[in-house]
Amino acid sequence: MTQPLYRRVIIKVSGESLSNPSGCGINPARAEEVAAQIAAIHALEIETAVVIGAGNLWRGMDGMAHGMDRARADQIGMIATVMNALALADALERDGVVTRVQTAIEMRAIAEPYIRLRAMRHLEKGRVVVFGAGTGNPYFTTDTAAALRAAEIGADLLVKATKVDGVYDKDPHKNPGARRFDRLTYLEALNLQLKVMDSTAITLCMDNHVPIVVLDLWEEGSLERVVRGEQVGTLIGG
Repeated sequence: MTQPLYRRVIIKVSGESLSNPSGCGINPARAEEVAAQIAAIHALEIETAVVIGAGNLWRGMDGMAHGMDRARADQIGMIATVMNALALADALERDGVVTRVQTAIEMRAIAEPYIRLRAMRHLEKGRVVVFGAGTGNPYFTTDTAAALRAAEIGADLLVKATKVDGVYDKDPHKNPGARRFDRLTYLEALNLQLKVMDSTAITLCMDNHVPIVVLDLWEEGSLERVVRGEQVGTLIGG
């Protein structure tokens, strides 16, 4: 079997990946499914970190639509990501994977504060690290948090795990004739404004030479295949 191509990876998963069928809340069974896929690549002795969103619990745009201050709406979202991080960490621990949650906003009673060198040490010791609370600052998405953490910890690959099997020129759910890209440069992804990740996240990866793969989390074995170097989803790189 092909040996893993990457030494250290960071996986960005959406909050919706943990949700109930309604798209809201945390479903422990879904958390277990996500954890099993992460555990599979961790078993290959790949140093694995995760950044998780909060769309299943809170969407800042909804609050802003009612006049909420943007910074406060984002702060609520950052706290919601910590709830998801704890749920995913618990599922990983029950799967036999030693896990640490680190948060960009200090919550010492429930998680470690984010410290770059400590996170890297956990990874070197074979622990999965789940990063919560985004960057700790409003106005930045969890995609940008994933790109930032990838650069900080020296990740060889950033995987954006979605419910679509790659990057398309149009929404494939609304346009049956949408074209899927196997590969894009960072500049192509930015110039085409494909909205697969926000421009800040892509630019951070471009400036720090971190390749991005966008894939379908729910396609069986997709994470394991991509870390072995197989063509899965869409690769965004130099």
